Amino acid sequence: MTEQEFGPLLRPYTLTRGRTRPTGPDFDMMMIIRTTPSAYGRTAGLAPEHLRILNLCRSPSSVADIAGELNLSLNVVRILLSDLRDQGLITARPQATVAQLPQEHILREVIQGLQAL
Repeated sequence: MTEQEFGPLLRPYTLTRGRTRPTGPDFDMMMIIRTTPSAYGRTAGLAPEHLRILNLCRSPSSVADIAGELNLSLNVVRILLSDLRDQGLITARPQATVAQLPQEHILREVIQGLQAL
């Protein structure tokens, strides 16, 4: 095999420094990632891909969206995200589900209460 044939395999390997799994809890594909406010002063020594993730996640982004934007596999993105999480540079939360959202009648009562003010 030539060096050109190894190219697609070599880049992810070098981005993750040979790691095949993220540290800590896994990142679900729809998990919402956001850069922490303290991250902006602590970017020295980060790889360009880490910096791109921090920039993308200034507004909440899903793991799948980040992978698509960076044109990297989900597994590579999960490993890069775990690096950032380990350093306290991002927060991760599950995507809201219908079961987690307030019921409609509660929202209507809140709106009526605010209108009464």
